[in-house]
Amino acid sequence: MPKTVLITGGSSGIGKSIGDFLFEKGFEVYGTSRFPEKYKNSHFPLLKLDVTDPISIKNCVQKLLKKVIAIDILINNAGVGITGPMEEVPIDEMKKNFDTNLFGPIQMINTILPSMRFNKKGMVINITSIAGYFGLPFRGVYSGSKGSLELITESYRMELKQYGIKMTTVAPGEFSTNIADRRYHAPIINNSPYRNTYGPTLKLLNSHVDSGGDPILIAKFIYRIIKKNNPKPHYKVGAFLQKFSITLKRILPNSLFEFILMKFYKL
Repeated sequence: MPKTVLITGGSSGIGKSIGDFLFEKGFEVYGTSRFPEKYKNSHFPLLKLDVTDPISIKNCVQKLLKKVIAIDILINNAGVGITGPMEEVPIDEMKKNFDTNLFGPIQMINTILPSMRFNKKGMVINITSIAGYFGLPFRGVYSGSKGSLELITESYRMELKQYGIKMTTVAPGEFSTNIADRRYHAPIINNSPYRNTYGPTLKLLNSHVDSGGDPILIAKFIYRIIKKNNPKPHYKVGAFLQKFSITLKRILPNSLFEFILMKFYKL
């Protein structure tokens, strides 16, 4: 019997690539979207879901559990970007980002866990970001939300081992998706002290996404993880230098690594 996979944010980008690939491999795939009616040509069903709304999450999970024997794999993929100087990003926008990137996945996990615990098995894969391993200039809120999900996953893993439930993170580098279009961009203010640095950095960030890798690489990586009996706590997928930067942060003096980052961002 094929395993059932639920992917949040399955209508486009990385989520759609994962869903399409797993569907081709014979999994019973369900994706989610806030507006599933917009995506008539999806290869797999899309369920209505807003990850920031606990009632929407409960309704989505209950609806799916009436259709399938079990949700074997949850892939928390839904997420949004945000850029801007820490001093100038509105607090409300920061909270919205954490609601989607951190509290949304937590609420999805907590809603599905009782059924996984009942079945004494299940796997949760949290899509984070290589950006979650650093405090990056003008991406501090995004780094914070994704980094928090990395750490919280470690706590879940230890608490859930006794129930046969596995959890891991996959941190992508830069991939070609529409995330730049859906980011909240703090406006470039003419009299801002960051005007001459934030503007060029924003263009650099968008160019990285536009020239990023094919999301199918992440889909294939996810497939390999699903087949593992004991997945590691964390995985990274992306260009060599993007992944190696995490190692550099670990082995270099903090001040030297900070200097390299600032040179990269031309600060």
